[in-house]
Amino acid sequence: MKTRLSQLFRPKFFELFKKGNYNKETFIQDFIAGVIVGIVALPLAIAFGIASGVTPQQGLITAVVAGFLTSLLGGSNFLIGGPTGAFIVIVAGIVGDFGIQGLIISTILAGIMLVLMGVFKLGTLIKFIPYPIVIGFTSGIAVTIFSTQIKDFFGLTIAEVPSSFLAKWGCYFSNLGSISIAETLMSLFCLAIIIFWPRVTKKVPGSLIAIIVGTFISLILSRFAGLEFATIGSKFPELAGGIAIPEPVAPKITLDTAVKLFQPAFTIAFLCAIESLLAAMVADGATGKRHNSNTELIGQGITNIITPLFGGIPATGALARTMTNINNGGKTPVAGIIHSLVLLLIFLFLMPYAIYIPLSCLAAILVMVAYNMSEWRTFKYLLKGDRADVIVLLITFFLTVLVDLTVAIEVGLLMAIILFVKRVSETSSITVLESDYLAATENEERAQLESTEQLSVPDGVEIFEIDGPFFFGLASKIDEVDRSTKKGHLKVRIIRMRKVPFIDSTGINNLRSLYKRSKKAGIKLILSGVQDNVYDSIEKFGLLHEIGRDHVFSHIIPALAKATEIVMISEQKKKSTL
Repeated sequence: MKTRLSQLFRPKFFELFKKGNYNKETFIQDFIAGVIVGIVALPLAIAFGIASGVTPQQGLITAVVAGFLTSLLGGSNFLIGGPTGAFIVIVAGIVGDFGIQGLIISTILAGIMLVLMGVFKLGTLIKFIPYPIVIGFTSGIAVTIFSTQIKDFFGLTIAEVPSSFLAKWGCYFSNLGSISIAETLMSLFCLAIIIFWPRVTKKVPGSLIAIIVGTFISLILSRFAGLEFATIGSKFPELAGGIAIPEPVAPKITLDTAVKLFQPAFTIAFLCAIESLLAAMVADGATGKRHNSNTELIGQGITNIITPLFGGIPATGALARTMTNINNGGKTPVAGIIHSLVLLLIFLFLMPYAIYIPLSCLAAILVMVAYNMSEWRTFKYLLKGDRADVIVLLITFFLTVLVDLTVAIEVGLLMAIILFVKRVSETSSITVLESDYLAATENEERAQLESTEQLSVPDGVEIFEIDGPFFFGLASKIDEVDRSTKKGHLKVRIIRMRKVPFIDSTGINNLRSLYKRSKKAGIKLILSGVQDNVYDSIEKFGLLHEIGRDHVFSHIIPALAKATEIVMISEQKKKSTL
């Protein structure tokens, strides 16, 4: 078991030093990239913390602890971990419904789920989540994030903003008269900096410049013009007294609490798995390297078990910070560790000054985050696609925005499964072959058997051909074909399965039902072209014993020979009774 786990969980950081390839030059590249990513992550961590319904220091703590653990234990050389915009909606919902303690427990449970996903090797499967579902989630989350920032962006004087989307916008429209011109101009100014700063340089993030300039201007206007701006300090006055490093505290988790929080915990785990693996895949494409999906899931699981013990919120791999790491020369997980140490130094020495940051500046940052998350071009492109994909996309999007992210995930996955089964069923078929058609399709098999013998289907023999997986989505079709065939003088029924890659328990049950109906009607059943794994399945479920090993063949030629023999014996018996 220990050997198996060590093969399954192989963090890139420890493999790096086993190979002995790490040198001073690589460290310098990692150091520069780590410092830059740390600066980029600072305003995002603070903004995500506040938008999620927790304090800014909790967002920063998450970036420090999760950033360190993601790089230390992850399966990617480049992935940068921390709080992300995708979690804002679900975290705010959990905090609103269950409080901070409920969020901590949910995150720990999600971490346990992620570890189990990795242990059971689900990393590869998660990467195959349908694209319309992923875009529906992210676009819906983007719209939700945008809608949560309207109050601070325009400086609306609203005591409490409703949680539901429609009620929230109704509240905004009814309070348009309370718009603050100063707050709005500050938001637009900071947004303009974020948009246009990359034209100056891409080395320093526009969001950081917006915070520095916006905070400086707000202090000047407050001191000399008497204009007061809503700030982090006005929203969290307790920060003015200083910030202490939090001590880890383990929450009390009972069975009742775990059951109650299972659904939000699953949502966190699902989002974390999708976002981290998608970011790792993008990083692979940009660098030519390969990540280990299952190691990444286990690493993310451990990260989300430990981070909330320090007061952190859910964390995952962040695509924007990961690409910043790659674009600035990051080569190994050391860059991610340095990024977390940079944030730790900021937390220890500069966090007290965060109380002066205007909320309108943070709102501008989050509006830009929402825009980048919206994937509106991809969304528009998908609307031109297959009708089923469009339905999945729109339902997932509107459920995310109007109802709940958890519901959207559950319904989206259910729809994806149903549509997948439908499409596979449509590509699979069960047909009755005519004699002429059979002879026209046997060239390959005859060549393999080095036989020039012409195939012929004797009277009294019927051949079914199953084309595709014989699973629950297709199994009922065999009943329809059976009812539509003329039995009359039928003596033998051959089920040709050369194109069946697998069979599930429902398919075996339907095959057994066909066998019993055939036996009752005095018809012998023969299986032809049975692949090894299908043979093993029908043997395991006892169907092989019922049909008889001498009635199961790997090719159609011996199956037809057996059928001809059965027909001849039947005719001889019939003649002998006359």
